[in-house]
Amino acid sequence: MAMATTLPCLAPGRFRSRVFPSCRANAVPPDTVETEEKTKASSSPNVEKELSKAVKKTAATFAPRSSTAKKNPAVPGSVLYTVFEVQGYLSMAVGGLLAYNYLFPSDEPDIARLMGMWSVWMFTIPSLRARDCSSKEKDALNYLFLALPLVNVLLPFVWKSFAAVWSADVAVFFAIYAWKMEWLQQNESKDKQ
Repeated sequence: MAMATTLPCLAPGRFRSRVFPSCRANAVPPDTVETEEKTKASSSPNVEKELSKAVKKTAATFAPRSSTAKKNPAVPGSVLYTVFEVQGYLSMAVGGLLAYNYLFPSDEPDIARLMGMWSVWMFTIPSLRARDCSSKEKDALNYLFLALPLVNVLLPFVWKSFAAVWSADVAVFFAIYAWKMEWLQQNESKDKQ
């Protein structure tokens, strides 16, 4: 029977038991490991909740905030709500025309095409976030606020096309909306009825 040796643990306190199992003071019984695995499986909704919380905090740090302490005047049904919504989707469409080189066409990469590529993040997301929308939609917009810059910066390393980046932005936009607003789950429940 071989005897296992343990090395002294030099890991910081909170990482000892998670990252470095050899740092545990006592050996963990096998039934405890099974209990930990069950806890991890049941905590997957908690992971999504924590991720949403972190995304919300990060987006609130970098996104513009209201300059007043009053309630948002852009409530559903108001003219301001409609203006922000139309502005958001119109800027997405105009950005597509710029990125695809239909407005202000040129043979060289220029500022107009670059603005078209970034239009979803620069204009659409802030316009839609300015409205008083549901918490699910606000969560989707927070995810988009953080995800689209990554797409816009990383995709050109693979594919150098303004139109491709704009198309990827729109695809990510609708994919995150479908995920967070639960569009697909609503369609499945209608099909079952």
